[in-house]
Amino acid sequence: MNITEKLLAAKKKKGLSFSDLEKVVNRDEVWIAALFYRQASASQDEANKLMSVLDLDQDITEELIECPTKGLGPVVPTDPLIYRFYEIMQVYGMPLKAIIHEKFGDGIMSAIDYTINVDREKDSHGDRVRIIMSGKFLPYKKW
Repeated sequence: MNITEKLLAAKKKKGLSFSDLEKVVNRDEVWIAALFYRQASASQDEANKLMSVLDLDQDITEELIECPTKGLGPVVPTDPLIYRFYEIMQVYGMPLKAIIHEKFGDGIMSAIDYTINVDREKDSHGDRVRIIMSGKFLPYKKW
């Protein structure tokens, strides 16, 4: 069982949500999920708090504080939900890039100085997923 599977199994066994863990670690639920899936690294204190609430061995903390290799890899994602985000970027990536460049100039949105929030939005035609991404604009340097 890899670290992600261990963390998810312990979370499930305890009946905890990522939102519940947000209160324990004082970090956003999306960041905690990213940590579980090894897309973020924890401080020693954050890892210790998680190990304590999840009743996991402290040896896992070493893996949580290591800087992970980030990303999904070079293949098109096959999970339907993740694929939809990929599809959204295929369809709307260039339009978003054009609009960001019109409003800010030549540069990128940071994924380092960045936040993302996921909310449930009630709708009479079926609940909607509301995702708000906020990243610092970083202009390309000229030299």
